[in-house]
Amino acid sequence: MARIQLINIGKKYKEETIISGLNLTIKDGSFTVLVGPSGCGKSTTLRMIAGLEKQNEGQIWIGDKCVNDTQPGLRDVAMVFQNYALYPTMTVRQNIEFGLKNRKVPKAERETLIHDICEIVALTPYLDKKPQTLSGGQRQRVALARAMVKNPKVFILDEPLSNLDAKLRNQMRTELIQLHKRLGTTFVYVTHDQVEAMSMGDEIVLMNKGVIQQADSPLKLYNDPDNVFTAQFIGTPAMNIFQFTDVRGLKVDSTSKIGSIGFRAEHVVMSPNERIDGFVVEGEILTRESLGSENIYQIKSEMGIFFVKTFLTSLHMENQVKTVIPYDKLYYFDQNGERIRHIERQKTEVLEVGATTKETRQDTLLVAGSGV
Repeated sequence: MARIQLINIGKKYKEETIISGLNLTIKDGSFTVLVGPSGCGKSTTLRMIAGLEKQNEGQIWIGDKCVNDTQPGLRDVAMVFQNYALYPTMTVRQNIEFGLKNRKVPKAERETLIHDICEIVALTPYLDKKPQTLSGGQRQRVALARAMVKNPKVFILDEPLSNLDAKLRNQMRTELIQLHKRLGTTFVYVTHDQVEAMSMGDEIVLMNKGVIQQADSPLKLYNDPDNVFTAQFIGTPAMNIFQFTDVRGLKVDSTSKIGSIGFRAEHVVMSPNERIDGFVVEGEILTRESLGSENIYQIKSEMGIFFVKTFLTSLHMENQVKTVIPYDKLYYFDQNGERIRHIERQKTEVLEVGATTKETRQDTLLVAGSGV
């Protein structure tokens, strides 16, 4: 069993608190990604799990064992680093079997393990080569193979793809996903790249300043963010966020303590040709980007600049545009940036195509879910 539990973890460097009161459960067999901006505490958390750093308070459990006082080599954890950490004077074979020799694994068993693992990661033709003769992707596979032969309960990967070019990163992401499915072992992966997190993890832990902002599935983080930080960190482009005091024409219950509203770029309808129950925003197109399957517009409005993403084959060429955000695609946040999930709207404006004025209904609607 390789479930990992962090209970009330605290970490300080001198007088600076990096992590305080962190509680997290990583499921057995999951591919869990710790993601967040530089300095958020994700790599520190990873290193504490591996035993490379000692927490100042709290407990770390791997399976049914508290490993607070367990040395790194006895935690049954294998770590893959950003810089591969290969021995340059050793061949691929020697790099992979180095740990096995230290553990006094018999030669015949070593040979079998190396053969099986190298078949999985496609390294068999390179066993007698030195690391400096290999590509970045091949060296990364050597680092993975060296970790795999230990048959650990937990794989820990600290930004292992950051030194690769974009094409190779995409390829290695796919290979790591397939490797996880094949091994069925718990993977804990650290990255600052939200695209990596969304495409690889079945569980994502988003951190900022040593605090978990939200821990959920990729789609849950994207569609149902708990706060402004999550809403803007996850997604490309980031969610459009506006201070509520800058918004005109959106009528809600006057007792609602709304600090800001948000909406995803792909939820905005440009120049609609049908009746839509939504918030109307007019503006001027500043930039247009065609990315093949999608187009991204930057639009300047009275409340500020926002992005729109469409999946039409042709670009919208008019400079002035009328856009509509469906009411059920609006997200509301309080003054502290926390999500408000139910808002009473006093009036509903409906854009009627071809009409010179907007129709207004006086009924009160409860917007359940606010954006989901």
